[in-house]
Parts: sequence; structure tokens; C-alpha cells
Amino acid sequence: MQLKEYFRKMRGSTAGTPPRVSNSEIVWSWIGALLGMLAVGWVNSRFFAGTDFTLLIGSYGASAVLVYGAFRSPLAQPRNLVGGHLVSALVGVVCWQLLQDMPWLAMAVAVATAIALMHATRTLHPPGGATALIAVIGSPEIHAMGYWYVVVPGLVGPLILLLVGLLVNNIPATRRYPEIWF
Repeated sequence: MQLKEYFRKMRGSTAGTPPRVSNSEIVWSWIGALLGMLAVGWVNSRFFAGTDFTLLIGSYGASAVLVYGAFRSPLAQPRNLVGGHLVSALVGVVCWQLLQDMPWLAMAVAVATAIALMHATRTLHPPGGATALIAVIGSPEIHAMGYWYVVVPGLVGPLILLLVGLLVNNIPATRRYPEIWF
């Protein structure tokens, strides 16, 4: 490939802007995200407040966008949602345990390895990359969780988002979730 062709690819396509979704879709996405995040927050405050555990991590905001706003995407399906966070949480903890003396290396290896393993396990979920990164760059409390980070928040949070997604996304006749389970 010539250099000119290489840079030409960076212009993008001429496809235009994404299509507008209906007001109903906007409202249902909002309701799903509100209830999903409320559920995660409530479980965190009810069961984990005052402990060394936390259920709240930033990558759940991105998962909410997929599960409630782009629920037909392969990246939003249950296997990807739960598996992507689970695989990535494990990778992040392992990378922190092995490379904590070089956090700049630990974070790069964690995100790159999480992506590779999500591809290999067919669980690609972009917020999973953030879950791996949080395990490395997180607070001392996150680091103190050790492998519990894989369970709380790595598994419990996505399961809550999934449960709310199943309940809310199937209320309107125009929505169906999931498209595929496995």
C-alpha cells in the first residue's frame, strides 16, 4: 500500500451522519439506563457501603449505553456484557499483581490483553477495556480488593445491568433483548 492510500483511508467514508432514532427509542433508552444504574447504585449502597468492596466503576456507564441504547449490537449481548467485564476484570487484576511496580506497563498490558482475550472468547465489550484499566489505575481500595474485583464489580454489576436490560428492553413491542444469548 502506498503512503497516499494509507492516509486516504483516514478520511472516512461519505456515508453521512448516523440515522436519528425515534423519540420512543430515546425515552426507553433513558428509562433503561436510569433503572439499570439505579439498581447498581442501590445494590452498592445496600450491600457494599462501609466495606472494602465497591460495585460502582465508570465502565458501567458505557455498558449502559450499549445495553439500553444500542441493545441490538453484538457488543451489547449478554455473553459480551458479562463475559467482557469478567475476562477484563481478571486480566486487570493479574496485570496489577504482576506489574504494579511499573503501572504504565501494567495499564497498557491490561487493556491490550483484555481486548485480545475478549476477541478470543467472543466476548468483546468495549467497556471491558475500561474495567481492566480501572483494576490497574484504581484507588488503593480497588487494589486491596485483589481477585474479589473479578466478582464485585466484575461479575455482579454486569448481571444487574443484564437483568434490568431483560426487563426494560422487552416492554415496548419495538424492542427485543437479547438478540442472542451465547
